[in-house]
Amino acid sequence: MKIAIVGLGYVGLPLSLQFARSGAIVLGLDVDRAKVDSINQGRSYIKHIPSDAIAQHIKSGNFSASTDFGQVKKMDAVIICVPTPLNKNREPDISFILNTGRSIAPHLKKGILVVLESTTYPGTTDEDLRAVLESGSGLKAGVDFHLAFSPEREDPGNPDSKVALIPKVIGGLTPACLERAKAVYGVAIKTLVPVSSCRAAEAAKLTENIFRSVNIALVNELKIVYTAMGIDVWEVINAAKTKPFGFMPFYPGPGLGGHCIPIDPFYLTWKAREYGEHTRFIELAGEINTAMPAYVVQQAVSALNDRKKSLNGSKILVLGLAYKADVDDDRESPSYVLMTLLKERGAAVFYHDPYVPVIKPTREHPQWAGVKSVVWNEKNIRSFDLVLIATKHTSIDYAQLAKWVACIVDARNAMSGIPTKPGQVWKA
Repeated sequence: MKIAIVGLGYVGLPLSLQFARSGAIVLGLDVDRAKVDSINQGRSYIKHIPSDAIAQHIKSGNFSASTDFGQVKKMDAVIICVPTPLNKNREPDISFILNTGRSIAPHLKKGILVVLESTTYPGTTDEDLRAVLESGSGLKAGVDFHLAFSPEREDPGNPDSKVALIPKVIGGLTPACLERAKAVYGVAIKTLVPVSSCRAAEAAKLTENIFRSVNIALVNELKIVYTAMGIDVWEVINAAKTKPFGFMPFYPGPGLGGHCIPIDPFYLTWKAREYGEHTRFIELAGEINTAMPAYVVQQAVSALNDRKKSLNGSKILVLGLAYKADVDDDRESPSYVLMTLLKERGAAVFYHDPYVPVIKPTREHPQWAGVKSVVWNEKNIRSFDLVLIATKHTSIDYAQLAKWVACIVDARNAMSGIPTKPGQVWKA
């Protein structure tokens, strides 16, 4: 089986490797020449994917990468794994999906399967993508070629997360489309979860992420309330999760990050308006989560005031730029918002992250492009008036931090169990 996977990022690359591992011939397609060259040279550009995992399949000949979308005509299936961000007005931007559709449409042949994995609102596959593919190919979806949606389920940084073992939800445009999609994914994925339509599969993915967003907002709100009462929310959650039923632990933080939770719920919010419906729960959760960086910065102000210092003129280190522990993914990271808020209030702001040595240009925070991670040593770290822990990387020596810095604002409970002085650590 020959499979093309479009988009070689945090979703497309692991999926490509799993299909190659399972015996398929995989062609990775991307518009980024640097990624394509890295793969063909057997080099990884994602921290948790070792270069050896790529090199062995390049050497065997069952994995290669290209920028030539014309090669789609040789494929049995095309899987689309491209970004779906929000635009500057916080509305869905499916331009990457549609542009991919336009790129592959002229090369589609009868019987080929096209699957969208990018998270999006219900109707994207059977309306928007379908229209682009049909107009560009002259073929009819569900008749001349198969069309399906199967949401990605990646958990970067989790060593127990294996692509082959994560159940795969699949919805087809027609029953025949579903059967073809099952046959393709069955090559590489152990458990398949068929649903009635593309829209049901699209809605399943949104529901997963909305569930997380709402519950994170709940514990963030509880954190603020319990802090005002002098109660440690982390202690409360750890106690509550001992209940073997009826409770699932979620944890507070300095805001939401990653490409899913801060973005995906608003895809449904936007689409719901088309039907005259309002997603009040989702929007309230978004308001709470979006407000968390400002709350954390206020905690930093209080911590400095306690030492008779002002935020204006203070030297601040944000510890952790990646949105999640032990990954190099900084998409939508709340650390960027924290750094910007601190800088706007007059602080000299720096960051340290062992997985993000230099900040690459981003659409949302271009002002930080090119800034480098501070070198971790005693002299450098002691020079800061305050260190704000935004990401709990396990490679950081927090005991060392406690010896070097007099004022720490901890938004991730990273200092729990570390010997500290009274008043040294503020939980945020």
